[in-house]
Amino acid sequence: MSSSTIERIETCLLDLPTIRPHKLSVGTMHGQTLMLVKVYCSDGVVGIGEGATIAGMAYGPESPESMKLAIDNYCAPAMIGRDVTGIQALMAYVGKLVKGNRFAKSALETALLDAQGKRLGVPVSDLLGGRRRERLPVAWTLASGDTAKDIAEAEKMLEARRHNVFKLKIGAKELEADIRHVAEIKRAVGDRAAVRVDVNMAWSEMQAMRAIPALADAGCELVEQPVASPAALARLRGRFPVALMADEILQGPQSAFEIAKSHGADVFAIKIEQSGGLFAAQHVAAIADAAGIELYGGTMLEGAFSTIASAHLFASFANLQWGTELFGPLLIVEEILTHSLDYSNFELTVPNGPGLGIELDEVKVKRFTRDGLVKITR
Repeated sequence: MSSSTIERIETCLLDLPTIRPHKLSVGTMHGQTLMLVKVYCSDGVVGIGEGATIAGMAYGPESPESMKLAIDNYCAPAMIGRDVTGIQALMAYVGKLVKGNRFAKSALETALLDAQGKRLGVPVSDLLGGRRRERLPVAWTLASGDTAKDIAEAEKMLEARRHNVFKLKIGAKELEADIRHVAEIKRAVGDRAAVRVDVNMAWSEMQAMRAIPALADAGCELVEQPVASPAALARLRGRFPVALMADEILQGPQSAFEIAKSHGADVFAIKIEQSGGLFAAQHVAAIADAAGIELYGGTMLEGAFSTIASAHLFASFANLQWGTELFGPLLIVEEILTHSLDYSNFELTVPNGPGLGIELDEVKVKRFTRDGLVKITR
């Protein structure tokens, strides 16, 4: 294969409306902003990646705006003119020059993998070792903040055979109110659906000790990141008949190793952006497998490109005991692809085309773009 170099890199911000407000303990989302990055290569191939976060900067230290800034001013100038086929070597080089910024680096790595897959005529999953499954179960998050509305939404999803696993966003209200909310929804869906909760670190350890047994009694099967402290999560683990999942405290392979070493979680939520890219997320999953920790395919409520990049990775996992939460594109009012993703029978089909296997609708991209393009060239 002849060598190819990076000729230019473009970034843009897309402001997309969501189908409803999405209420979390850290804030309420009324829309989603995506940072899209396009890597143009000397052989004519263009790779696309994406960065997104939850509730602006309320969730973590990066935002779509900061990702764009990091790529435009630091990552892209270092990448122009360099070989595009040695993806891990190139990202290691960028990592020496740009510390942190895991979300921005994930978007760039996704674009490089998309380009390489297109170049070789193979899906990204082949570049990650090959897929073990063609379809992935997908949970839906109920986060309107209103019990009756959430029940109606769950019933609609079950009727359409789109989701039969529901994660409830709690932690913003009093413990008793949250517990009632979960119990009423589980009672409504019964055995037709599984119910899980995500607290987004909102509780103290003592609050978690009070709430988790009641949630287990209500039929909740998994509690995601109830506390902020890894040590507190480790102390809670194994005390209740419900699985505890690490999410926000998973910040790449080193943190995964520390959590595994302390037996700090039953389940890892694998997120490509939070891990620092697809290869780093592979390492996080390998650490979990070695430690006997089960896996869940997480989301940052991304659009199609990070969602499908994640799907290619999760399809390659030997174990995916808790399914995925790759519903981000369904939360957005209008899809920005030329062809819709296949969500059906409670699962998402992983595309088979070269690269990510999806294509941008450039007309829609132009309509939702905030400030136009920034181009970094020689």
